[in-house]
Amino acid sequence: MKYVGALGKTMALSLSSRPSLFTSSIKNTLSCFPIRQFRNSFFVLYPSKNCSSTRNKLLRCRSNSFSTHAVATDSSEAPAAASATDERTNGEAAVEKIVLPTNESSDTLLRVRHTCAHVMAMAVQKLYPNAKVTIGPWIENGFYYDFDMDPLTDRDLKRIKKEMDRIISRNLPLVREEVSRDEAQRRIMAINEPYKVEILESIKEEPITIYHIGNEWWDLCAGPHVETTGKINKKAVELESVAGAYWRGDVKKPMLQRIYGTAWENEDQLKAYLHFKEEAKRRDHRRLGQDLDLFSIQDEAGGGLVFWHPKGAIIRHIIEDTWKKIHMQRGYDLLYTPHVAKADLWKISGHLDFYKENMFDQMEIEEELYQLRPMNCPYHVLVYKRQLHSYRDFPIRVAELGTVYRYELSGSLHGLFRVRGFTQDDAHIFCLEDQIKDEIRGVLDLTEEILQQFGFDKYEVNLSTRPEKAVGDDEIWDKATSALKDALEDKGWSYQIDDGGGAFYGPKIDLKIEDALGRKWQCSTIQVDFNLPQRFGITYVDSNQERKRPIMIHRAVLGSLERFFGVLIENYAGDFPLWLSPIQARVLPVTDAQLQYCNEVGKKLKASGIRVEVCSGERLPKLIRNAEKQKIPLMAVVGPKEVETQTVTVRSRFAGELGNMSIDEFISRTKTASENRTFL
Repeated sequence: MKYVGALGKTMALSLSSRPSLFTSSIKNTLSCFPIRQFRNSFFVLYPSKNCSSTRNKLLRCRSNSFSTHAVATDSSEAPAAASATDERTNGEAAVEKIVLPTNESSDTLLRVRHTCAHVMAMAVQKLYPNAKVTIGPWIENGFYYDFDMDPLTDRDLKRIKKEMDRIISRNLPLVREEVSRDEAQRRIMAINEPYKVEILESIKEEPITIYHIGNEWWDLCAGPHVETTGKINKKAVELESVAGAYWRGDVKKPMLQRIYGTAWENEDQLKAYLHFKEEAKRRDHRRLGQDLDLFSIQDEAGGGLVFWHPKGAIIRHIIEDTWKKIHMQRGYDLLYTPHVAKADLWKISGHLDFYKENMFDQMEIEEELYQLRPMNCPYHVLVYKRQLHSYRDFPIRVAELGTVYRYELSGSLHGLFRVRGFTQDDAHIFCLEDQIKDEIRGVLDLTEEILQQFGFDKYEVNLSTRPEKAVGDDEIWDKATSALKDALEDKGWSYQIDDGGGAFYGPKIDLKIEDALGRKWQCSTIQVDFNLPQRFGITYVDSNQERKRPIMIHRAVLGSLERFFGVLIENYAGDFPLWLSPIQARVLPVTDAQLQYCNEVGKKLKASGIRVEVCSGERLPKLIRNAEKQKIPLMAVVGPKEVETQTVTVRSRFAGELGNMSIDEFISRTKTASENRTFL
């Protein structure tokens, strides 16, 4: 059975091309190259919220064409990969609906994965008696276990999987046992498992629970597990990889061998997951960033520091321009502030007390200590503080695309998703207490508008409330939390409450966007802050001429430009829509005899604001292949007849042959499609 991404019927119909007007020579060449269909369209299936055995299956086609409506999804409906059988009749795709359950939606799957971790640990210790076990939890798509042992290879993983299969086939019982702390300590010492001693010390509950696999292996564990190993479908289990991991995440502690595995309820689910994994690999922004020459991270400069190449910089410019335009339309004033400040500023803000481990070392300049900024917030407070404000001035909204620097361990760096220097789309609103709801609602509307510009219209929303340790009195916390709830309900977005998950300085709303594969990415956040106004002593004059403290709201829509760009790359698989593509068109001569005319066409397109390249020096089929590889949306091919008639023959990456047209028509249609966020 072959698992592939699928196009919806409606989308497929939208790809029909107009009748060809090509000259025969160019038409024959172009016809050798298939239309590139919307690779960012993908069927996603959801488990239902009630988690029943006959779960409702919601199938929807994730199209990233511009939409006018957004939907906030229930966070309990975790998206999963789906599959489709590549059987087409009359140009339509037949979809096989396979729902991938989650640990939250299927208690059986969670138990299977947890038991797989134990079975794997048992198999490892059978094959490698000197291996020491540590921890082995279930995770989002499977399980892992950490071992203190010699480095493993792919060949070792195959041996371990075969041993796991034997254990599963023996249908050994999983038996829960309760023992005293002293008895657990005695047993651990008897089998010489030093890491388990440390784990036992961290367990506060009594009695201590142990799970046995038959009478052959046991582990400290709270469960849950399946009744017997035979409940695991060994054909739905696969060991994926091995990686190094420090014990307890501490670089000063031993490096362990972490084996990752995936487990599902049946083979079809495993196959669908593996297809999903391959599709995610195809979309990996690190590979596409290199293939499409969008960005790089240079070892000579240091890890986690992003170089935006010309093509990537064009996309960044479009993102920034879109962001700035919408913010100014919605009453924000733009700021630019320094990348460094005196260390005392970060003492006042509290960052040196609460965030120091994520900050770079200070530098001494003229006998004063300075600090690279990890946040933009204190700078915006200083801008507010420069003059006295009246209650009539509120709300005050300021926004900045501010670059910040945060220390991350080299092992945690990951392409554009985890870096050391990045640009936040930061904004702060200073307002009165009775303005909180309206301002939050305004931020929700702005967030929706910006995200829809880039094709994201499915969100997961979480509202986090007061934690145990917090600043500010109960009354203002209750008022702010109610304002956030009212704004969300007024917006009509469903949300989940994360009880006690707010920041110490105020409640917050976090929003995750869903990409073409149904993956969710944390981007937007809205946070009410009672802390910084107090720390910096900012005030305003109320209607009674008394000094009062304003409310401060932090908010980011994209999160960071770097991370959002990575999400964009993977969402579109590098096949950016026309309006966002760094190069919108390539002009290609059939032979060098048409090169001069191609250059003239290129100049006209550039003068009209179309991003264009003229490429030559190869045979036409090679030029077309190169344009395909670089995912160029439009190709304007020029042969002798095009020169004679002062036209171009156009092919769209998404719609195929568009025929012969004048330069003015090509410019007009390209600009209209770009402005309307549609495909030509």
